[in-house]
Amino acid sequence: MIARVRAGEPEAYAELVRAHTGIALRAAAALGAGADAEDVVQQAFVKAYCALGRFRDGMAFRPWLLSIVANETRNTVRAAARRHTLADREAAFAAAGPAIPESADPAVATLETERRRALVAALEKLSEEHRLVVTYRYLLEMDEKETAQALGWARGTVKSRLNRALRKLERLLPDFRPREHAREGGEERD
Repeated sequence: MIARVRAGEPEAYAELVRAHTGIALRAAAALGAGADAEDVVQQAFVKAYCALGRFRDGMAFRPWLLSIVANETRNTVRAAARRHTLADREAAFAAAGPAIPESADPAVATLETERRRALVAALEKLSEEHRLVVTYRYLLEMDEKETAQALGWARGTVKSRLNRALRKLERLLPDFRPREHAREGGEERD
């Protein structure tokens, strides 16, 4: 697809944009872009297009794009010179995520909403690097290799920072345990 874009085929880039807009919006919202998430994503796609000459063949596009989204989100938040409240971030993240079906049990829906609020509040207490690694790995469901590529870290760094972040979250949320989706062998972690 990248080769087609580099060859001057505009529809190929439009296909990339369509395929990655959803995950890019979720990433921007989860990283704090709030109401500016769409603008952040649009700017990230423009920057990615301009930087395609530096894109290395054989690399995955999604982690590369999400690293641009993360940088653009940081730049937008800093340039705006305001801090989004926890409620704004939670609302943006909830809006970007799947809605609870109407047929769901109200008690289960309420519990899920409370769990999401507790998780967002705990994530706010983590350092930026720990919040980023947890967001990419679990909220955006990227595997370890993609997370490392998106953050520009070695895989060992991803493992160690994720481990530290999860231990901190475990202290903040003793009753909350994330599921390991991308573990080798498909086993869930206890």
